[in-house]
Amino acid sequence: MHTYPSIDTARSAAYTVPTDTPEADGTAAWTSTTIVVVRLTCDGVVGTGWTYGPPGCASLAGKLLDDAVVGADPMGVVDIWQSMVRTARNATRAGAIGYAISAIDVAAWDLKARLLQLPLPDLCGSVRRQVPVYGSGGFTTYSEAQLTSQLAYWTRAQQIPRVKIKIGQDRGTDTDRDRARIHQARQVIGPDAELYVDANGAYSAKQAVRLMRSCAQDDVSWFEEPVSSDNLSGLREVRSLVEADVAAGEYCTDIGYARRMCAADAVDCLQIDATRVGGYTEWLRCAAVAAAFELEVSGHCAPNLHAPVAAATPNLRHLEWFHDHVRIESDLFTGALDPTGGSVTPDRARAGHGLTFDDDAAARYAVAP
Repeated sequence: MHTYPSIDTARSAAYTVPTDTPEADGTAAWTSTTIVVVRLTCDGVVGTGWTYGPPGCASLAGKLLDDAVVGADPMGVVDIWQSMVRTARNATRAGAIGYAISAIDVAAWDLKARLLQLPLPDLCGSVRRQVPVYGSGGFTTYSEAQLTSQLAYWTRAQQIPRVKIKIGQDRGTDTDRDRARIHQARQVIGPDAELYVDANGAYSAKQAVRLMRSCAQDDVSWFEEPVSSDNLSGLREVRSLVEADVAAGEYCTDIGYARRMCAADAVDCLQIDATRVGGYTEWLRCAAVAAAFELEVSGHCAPNLHAPVAAATPNLRHLEWFHDHVRIESDLFTGALDPTGGSVTPDRARAGHGLTFDDDAAARYAVAP
């Protein structure tokens, strides 16, 4: 039986990448996105993970790496995860610490797969070769021309048959513009593509219902966070009164959060984000919880990171092909995937998740420690 040496080195770093244009949704605005990258080394093999969060995640990751990862058995990925959760107990997992745990866990899974010379979908138990995606962006800061250009690119150039735009303008105070942008989106993508909207929690429950009823002719099939994801009764109310599937869960922090959202009948599809919830380890557990409630799951953002584990998730609906993260992952990694045709196919000729971080490309975005 082959044995492996312990994980011998680990490091984390943050990189802040400007957006290509100012962006906003219904409740927030931003001009840059920070990616925190973790790399673990064992016997000369490197495993890489990442999350999207504040630069401070890199420092938090560094503490966890020192206490729970360096010296660990690279085959014991779940044991490493449990050790990190125990180490973080008094600081609590939710938020930036959970993001750091997520990045490390992804790196640990990638390292294990590379040591075994296996692609991650096969290590996790592949159930599909192609993973459906939907185009995501449509920020509220976009002009009509910008929105048209992005939607046309997804549906025509890339032939992605499902797309999502942001609504909830100015915290839900300008529903006239929301309705106009929904109608514009339907006109651009035509009658056959699926139209999704995301309010980022901007509305009250009844306001969200009224909006959907007023847009019935535009056939919205996915309504994400019509109210705050913390408002489970509000999500359930909206779900019971609109035709569109109601989705939430991107802020899910652990398996307990996933169970509460499912048990509350709050969503038609549970969103999970492996860069927030606790990496691939907790993704798989949350997906199993959703399956127990006969629900599908959808990967939130970070599409290249999610694709391998999504390929091993039986109750997956799709992944979010999110504009900001697509730009960053295509720029800073080699091996980024191609969504043409509406799906991505993890490369089974590559071990691990198949991506390699490009230090030279990232250097210009580095955040001082």
